[in-house]
Amino acid sequence: MAKTAYNDLTAQELTAKSQELRQELFNLRLQKATARLEKPHRIAELRKEIARCETRLSNLRRASAQVKATAPKA
Repeated sequence: MAKTAYNDLTAQELTAKSQELRQELFNLRLQKATARLEKPHRIAELRKEIARCETRLSNLRRASAQVKATAPKA
C-alpha cells in the first residue's frame, strides 16, 4: 500500500488493516522458523507498514482528543 493511502483511511479501517498486517507478519515469522520463507525482505516491509498504520491511527486519535478538548462546554 502506498504511504499516502493511509491518509484516506478511517480509524476503523486503519485498525482492521493493522490487524491484517500483524497476522501476515506472524505467518511470515512462522515460515521463517520452519525455514520455508521465500521472501525474507517482506518481514521488514510489513513492520514498516504496521508502523505507518499505527502512526496515522495515533495522529487521528490525537486530533480527535484536541477537538474534544477545545469544544465549548454547554
